[in-house]
Amino acid sequence: MPLAILYSRAITGMESPLVTVEVHIANGLPSFTIVGLPEAEVKESKDRVRAALQNAQFEFPARRITVNLAPADLPKESGRFDLPIALGILAATGQIPLDKLDQYEWAGELALTGELRAIRGALAMTYGASRSGRSFVLPQQNAAEAALVREASVYPATSLLQICAHLAGREPLQLYIVNGETSAERDTETSTPHYPGMEEVKGQGHAKRALEIAAAGNHSVLMVGPPGTGKSMLAARFPGILPSMTEDEALESAAMQSLSSGGFNIANWKRRPYRSPHHTASGVALVGGGSNPRPGEISLAMNGVLFLDELPEFDRKVLEVLREPLESGRITISRAARQADFPARFQLIAAMNPCPCGYLGHYSGKCHCTPDQVARYRGKISGPLLDRIDIQIEVPAAPQEDLMRQIQGESSSTVRQRVETGYQRQLARQGKANSLLTVKDIDKYCVPDTLGENLLKQAISRLNFSARAYHRVLKLARTIADLAASNGITATHIAEAVQYRKLDRN
Repeated sequence: MPLAILYSRAITGMESPLVTVEVHIANGLPSFTIVGLPEAEVKESKDRVRAALQNAQFEFPARRITVNLAPADLPKESGRFDLPIALGILAATGQIPLDKLDQYEWAGELALTGELRAIRGALAMTYGASRSGRSFVLPQQNAAEAALVREASVYPATSLLQICAHLAGREPLQLYIVNGETSAERDTETSTPHYPGMEEVKGQGHAKRALEIAAAGNHSVLMVGPPGTGKSMLAARFPGILPSMTEDEALESAAMQSLSSGGFNIANWKRRPYRSPHHTASGVALVGGGSNPRPGEISLAMNGVLFLDELPEFDRKVLEVLREPLESGRITISRAARQADFPARFQLIAAMNPCPCGYLGHYSGKCHCTPDQVARYRGKISGPLLDRIDIQIEVPAAPQEDLMRQIQGESSSTVRQRVETGYQRQLARQGKANSLLTVKDIDKYCVPDTLGENLLKQAISRLNFSARAYHRVLKLARTIADLAASNGITATHIAEAVQYRKLDRN
């Protein structure tokens, strides 16, 4: 039969739409044509496929070969279509049987020797294959990542010859199994994050308390303080006090990272992502983009932490792109020919110096910045962006006696236990973290007592809180109450929440 039909997957944003690979062999002058909106990597597969078939001792037909990647209006990119194109040519020329091709979905880049190379987005593609009811055949290097999807049937292969032997019934491929269970069923302890402990940070009790509240309620944080006070140390240790990832969260995070150029490392399963882009990063690097849109840092930090050090040193236009994702938890990248929608549920931790020289308020008194210089420096961060940051705290220079002490503070595991308890209270009450509460939810779950309400009214009138800041103070107070195992919000909780709006007070 001169026609073979196989199935594969494309990648558009977080989606992996089905691609039907149709290979037709006809009489005429020898040619090899690929249609269906292929990009450069797919067009180049002609040469890879020809060399791979010849080096694997198969016959490459000297006839008219037409490959159609349907649907025709969906852009196709990367070398993942090499494998289905090669198998289609072999099936259409009768060199391998046709009867089993429709039971699988195929993806893999071919080396000139016929070996299979790793592909990008294997986890996202496996999601789609599992829903279709077909098994998935892909390179051995991607098998562990793809097997994280529980319901997926993953068959890893190392070469084109191995797959052909499977289709011919001579040497069947083996279903991917890890120690008698799929990768997603591994014990969580094997992938526990190994971040440095919070006990290594001496002093800074106020900042540690703020980070504990942020971890419990998924709140964003801005730390302001002179150089060397421990802001970066605190941020690096923050993932270690976050609640443990659920399997759904881990799969979302892993699927997002599999779309990046670096792919997903199986060793990071159930580990909170920690992204720390340099302040020279562009807006596209931060939120994603490109002619074929790929996720940026805010999406790669999915269910994890995005740390922005030296916040005022970022280009102002770059920082402004964070405003919508901080509110909605999604980013939509629109191009003339296509649109991609990426989730961006990340926890923002930012750090900055209080002034251009960095030593405003330092006990050494060596800051000589004028008020105008300080105002211009802080003005690099817009009011709307600051309004979206729940916790704004000072991290002052630690006294010498704190630095000289050998006594360690609380460990990350101790703090994480309290965070887990507070977070579970939120899930039991409303099914989500406090930072995700809507206005309707706030009216239902964040009602302060009489003294707390009076204190909040005074804070609004004196500090000129916006409506957004007012709601964020209430959500923050709700988290503080949850950590204290309190069913109601009292004046004490309101007072602590208000004091974390430092830049509003200034």
